[in-house]
Amino acid sequence: MWIGFHDDPSFRWSKDRADLIESSAAKGASVMRLLVHWNATAPRRPAKPADPLDPAYDFGDLDEAVRNAQKSDLEVLLTLYGTPGWANGGRGANAMPGKVKDFKYFAQAIASRYSGRFEEYPYVRFWSVWNEPNLQVFLKPQFDKRGNSVAPRNYAKLYAAAHAGIKAGNPTARVGIGETSARGSDNPKGKRPIHSPGKFAEMLARANPRLKFDAWSHHPYPFVPNLRPSQKVRWPNVTLASLPVFQKHLKRWFGRRTVEVWVTEYGHQTRPQDRLGISYKKQAQYIRQSIAIARKQHFVSMFVWFVYQDDPGQPWESGLYTRTGSPKGNSPPRFARAARPLDARNAILNLKRGAKSPPVILNARRQCAANNAGTSIDVSWRVTLGGRVVRTGEQSSPLRPDCTIRLRLQGFTLAGKRPYTARLVLADPDGKTRLTRQLTLRGV
Repeated sequence: MWIGFHDDPSFRWSKDRADLIESSAAKGASVMRLLVHWNATAPRRPAKPADPLDPAYDFGDLDEAVRNAQKSDLEVLLTLYGTPGWANGGRGANAMPGKVKDFKYFAQAIASRYSGRFEEYPYVRFWSVWNEPNLQVFLKPQFDKRGNSVAPRNYAKLYAAAHAGIKAGNPTARVGIGETSARGSDNPKGKRPIHSPGKFAEMLARANPRLKFDAWSHHPYPFVPNLRPSQKVRWPNVTLASLPVFQKHLKRWFGRRTVEVWVTEYGHQTRPQDRLGISYKKQAQYIRQSIAIARKQHFVSMFVWFVYQDDPGQPWESGLYTRTGSPKGNSPPRFARAARPLDARNAILNLKRGAKSPPVILNARRQCAANNAGTSIDVSWRVTLGGRVVRTGEQSSPLRPDCTIRLRLQGFTLAGKRPYTARLVLADPDGKTRLTRQLTLRGV
């Protein structure tokens, strides 16, 4: 799984933001999620809205955060949210834009900026659209005056526009849909007129069953911070333990053989920071348990903890560290021990049995921080079977715009049923940047 943190205050605005990003990587993170507010990024209407360099756009702190992530060998997930006043008549950031094409152009501009085509801007692989659109606080209205559900239909339009824009700006981007909150009442007359994630997803599929997406993004928080990660709730609400049921329905609603799920927010608040929080000891236990639950669900390919460090500007106190940077008991090392063995950069590849010189793709994110696309990267590799070396090799391959390297393990044949281990060392021309990757090769 891709594992990491969502923490805009720590990773974008804190005075020691670069150090915090590097520290999160040292704890086993391989991905960083950030929320991009369209209304803050484009406070005035751009003259050329699809142009990533239009002067109306303000990507300053975001550019820096993405660069710092790349230096720390992290992938980035950007979630697009929030309508500018000029796009919806000043009805608030959580209201639909008057024309969804304005959102499409913004998505195209930012995806193009981080497409790898511009040397000064890093490549961003993961994207998602809106934040918790099943909640009134993030997307209004949820229901019309007659009590009819409207949010899923509106989100279908928002998502389709953004997906088209993202793919126009970066065809290789991976895009998540949903970003749904864990619960809702589905009651238009309730105090909080919000949709449950299950009902929202079902009605979204009815509105447009042909929506294209790479994964469903969800925030399976426990209903109360002190409840265990294994908590089960009544459908159509969805917590961490309920994801298999949710995935089963998503496959049926969207007519798919499988649906990948990204857990893009999860966490437990602590006390005394929050009166309903749990002890530091219990948070450390729940970190291990929650990642273990996600690991067992083979369709979950991303797990993002919210947040890395508590901050006065972030009211959710679920960080591994306090506001002063003190560790919350064993939470940081417990996270590291759970995350490191699951590093998605050390992939498991199912290849055709008997394949000669099998192809592999290597994530080389940090190499992009020091080298331009096209730079020749030296790769030395060793393949073992049960601890016995069966093949070694050295070759070079160009660094691709998406910060990957593609090559074939020349002279090696994938034979038998037992998995092989390939250890690869990647070095740039001056030898200053070195990365080690370990792949598991299975013949099928």
